[in-house]
Amino acid sequence: MIVLMKKAFILMQAKDAKGSAASLRRLGLLHIENQNQPKGEDLLSLHEDISYIDKAAGILASPEFYVKGEVDCDKRLKDWRAIVRHIADLKNRHDQLEEYSKNLFDRIAQWDAWGDFDPAHVKDIGRNGVRVKFYRVPAKDVSGLKVDAILKVISVAAGMANCVLISKKDIELPYEELAMPAMGLESMKRRLAENREMTEQIRNEIRKYVCYRHRFLLIKGAFEKELELHEAVRGMGRSDEMSYISGYIPFDAEKELLEHARKEKWGIYVRATTEDDNVPTLVRNPKWIALISPVFKLIEIVPGYHELDISLWFLIFLSIFFGMLVGDAGYGLIFLILTLFAQFKWGKRVSNKSVFFLSYLMSLCVIVWGVLTGTFFGQQWLPAWVRPLAPALRNDKTVEEVCFLIGAVHLSIAHLWRAALKAPSLKALSDIGWTVILWGGFFLARMLVLGESFPAFGKWLFIVGMVLVIFFTDPRKNILKGVAGGFGSLLSSVVNSFTDIVSYVRLFAVGLATVAVADSFNSMAMDVGFGTVAAGALAALILFIGHTLNILLAPMSVLVHGVRLNVLEFCSHIDIKWTGFSYRPLEGGKQAL
Repeated sequence: MIVLMKKAFILMQAKDAKGSAASLRRLGLLHIENQNQPKGEDLLSLHEDISYIDKAAGILASPEFYVKGEVDCDKRLKDWRAIVRHIADLKNRHDQLEEYSKNLFDRIAQWDAWGDFDPAHVKDIGRNGVRVKFYRVPAKDVSGLKVDAILKVISVAAGMANCVLISKKDIELPYEELAMPAMGLESMKRRLAENREMTEQIRNEIRKYVCYRHRFLLIKGAFEKELELHEAVRGMGRSDEMSYISGYIPFDAEKELLEHARKEKWGIYVRATTEDDNVPTLVRNPKWIALISPVFKLIEIVPGYHELDISLWFLIFLSIFFGMLVGDAGYGLIFLILTLFAQFKWGKRVSNKSVFFLSYLMSLCVIVWGVLTGTFFGQQWLPAWVRPLAPALRNDKTVEEVCFLIGAVHLSIAHLWRAALKAPSLKALSDIGWTVILWGGFFLARMLVLGESFPAFGKWLFIVGMVLVIFFTDPRKNILKGVAGGFGSLLSSVVNSFTDIVSYVRLFAVGLATVAVADSFNSMAMDVGFGTVAAGALAALILFIGHTLNILLAPMSVLVHGVRLNVLEFCSHIDIKWTGFSYRPLEGGKQAL
């Protein structure tokens, strides 16, 4: 749930501003709202340091500077600023050499067919009144050229003749003229070799610092916290010899902040937030619901403070979607094993274990759906005695109907939740109306897509739903204005409600595609057979590549389709715009200097 926030105003003497900000940082409760735009030389210096550290850490993370195995580094960084700047300078030099080498390589390829010559000699000839030009002429046109000059064909390749035109007059040919290179072919090749050697030396020099990357990131974290402190001080309001700071705290932190203010001898005022306040969002849930938090962090969305926390429904339905979209018990088992390995290997380094438990949950959902449908690395290769626990789910029509049912239930939850929040206002009836319309859309989808008969009561679902929406979307005293507002809402949204339910059929389509791809690779492998060692190796390779590709694509389909159904379809019906920003209190960081 989204935690209720309060706004706090703290007053202190201007001479104590920095110490007060440091005290607030140690407390770690106040999300700062700056009164002034923070600026100053100290902020510029901190921004510059963070920028250099970030750049250096990014360079050291690049695959081209990968170092196999552990490389020992000095435990102390005597002058990390010099090192990060040195790394940045080395990378700039590296990139310049790479770009110059690329240009040299292209020039060598262009002039290789001309042979080696010294451009300086050509320039000397030009100073004596002899003009030398280089042309690429279609080979079929060379014999027909009549010019008052010497035209020498140097080489012919791909139907084009490389020609040198030597004359005392300034003669122009209607063909591609090449600008003379700055150096000869052999000189370019030597320079390219030197550049490549120097580039490798720079790479090796950068690789010496790869072992410092983790330490640089710790330093960056410490400086970012220091920057927050300086911004808090610079952003304070000032009046004569007094400074004041404001921000937001969770409602249950008020007592702790008041006690701290009393000890520090600050003036303090805490009040409820208003609609004019730009309040950050703090979400707190039981651990089993908080499993979904890594997904929100991954897609970088935060509900607005006045919006709803859909963590519970997001977790429930994403689990269902994950199981249906991947839908293969074999793949689910692999996900489960990989998660166990990852937790064993890196679990101690991760403070928040929810990502592992979320992966276990999703893996189990895939396994359950795979067992229900009888899918284990595909379906066609399984022997006849392997039967699905729910044979009906092997029928395409049944699965499509299940998808429509899930869509109707999912979106109905959104409107019923809104209705509960609006009650006892009559406006709640408009969301009841939308719920009724959604179920009319469910039966309409069954008729139009699946060919099922439309029930006799179906039309009444639309009629009752439309009446409720029209009359109770905006039940003003002036009934005509209210009806007009409701009718406008109806026209703009009724079609979307139907199409949103139909869009849940993607669960069937993508899940079917996953199984189809698995079966296709299985068939290819069976066609090759295992009759010989070579054939068996090739068949095994086909199976490995095919299923690995399918396993990699399956989670991507969940991000594209499963997350979309929650973030777009569901949230559009519950009216969540994801306009929020996270509650980030001023707090201390690790000291890594």
